[in-house]
Amino acid sequence: MRTLPEPDDEALLRRVARGDGGAMGILHERLAPMLLLRLRARCNDEELIRDVLQESFIAAWQAAAQWDGRGAVAGWLWTITARRLVDAYRRRAVRDAAADRNAATTTDETAPSAESVVLDGVLDERLAMAIRGLSPELRAVLRATVLDGLSTREASVLLGVPEGTVKARAFRARSALKQGLT
Repeated sequence: MRTLPEPDDEALLRRVARGDGGAMGILHERLAPMLLLRLRARCNDEELIRDVLQESFIAAWQAAAQWDGRGAVAGWLWTITARRLVDAYRRRAVRDAAADRNAATTTDETAPSAESVVLDGVLDERLAMAIRGLSPELRAVLRATVLDGLSTREASVLLGVPEGTVKARAFRARSALKQGLT
């Protein structure tokens, strides 16, 4: 008896786009271990990792028809997953900042952005100010490639710009930061 070859990830994602839950199950079996390893390299909270992984596969199910065929499905799904992890960190930072403000019972109505809360906790003041001085496009590239750890190709998919644009913006961002810190 001859067995049929396993469908590749691209064929499975096209089937998922048509509503094939079995294809989604196969993609999950194939790609979840890789995504878990990458998530664990960036986060040590297993509950958060499980939530992010689940949210990522739900998002992939919902967005499967939007995949344009560029790049590997695994890279596309990692981009979704990395964004979900960043979103989870932002929600946590906002929640923690709100809890801190409530604990201090301040009356300040202006809440800092989640990005500011995260950056202020990670970066020294001069670097944080230099990053805030960058254009939104340059900050987005830095966030994707440095903070999220995405490759140029993944950042390109995430930001919806060509890889060359990601490289150029990353170069401009680094140059501006060097200038701002000297």
